[in-house]
Amino acid sequence: MSETTAPVTRVASVSCSAAPAAGTKGTARSKGARISLRALQIVLALFYAFASALPKLIAHPSAVESFDTLGWGSAGMYTIGALELAGAIGLLIPALASVAAGALSALMVGAFITQITAFEGEYAATPLILIVPLALIAWARRQDVAGPVRLVRREA
Repeated sequence: MSETTAPVTRVASVSCSAAPAAGTKGTARSKGARISLRALQIVLALFYAFASALPKLIAHPSAVESFDTLGWGSAGMYTIGALELAGAIGLLIPALASVAAGALSALMVGAFITQITAFEGEYAATPLILIVPLALIAWARRQDVAGPVRLVRREA
């Protein structure tokens, strides 16, 4: 350091507002919140893969009976099972978690309507209950979609 230059000192800035600093995404979460959100994603992915999609994909008698009652047959059953399995896998991939949660929420809206109209509302609360954590994941992971969106826009 030469004698003509003054040493640089850093000045800490203090912000009194709760808003994130300029240039940040506002994604600062505590470690516990991140772990809890990831655990919720894993639990829901396991539920959709094993408790919901698997019976449809292996043509369990209860699933076959339900889809025959609807008049959708095996094609509808396998389609819904594949969509649920794709959503379960998407919940485990950070860049797809928000989109997968939104898609599964839309599927649950359809399941709710189906339960009300075809099954007299017997299990109508189940899809509604599942929409709540799915909406939380979709909202909390919304910024993770930015990476894939940039890739798609760059190629277009």
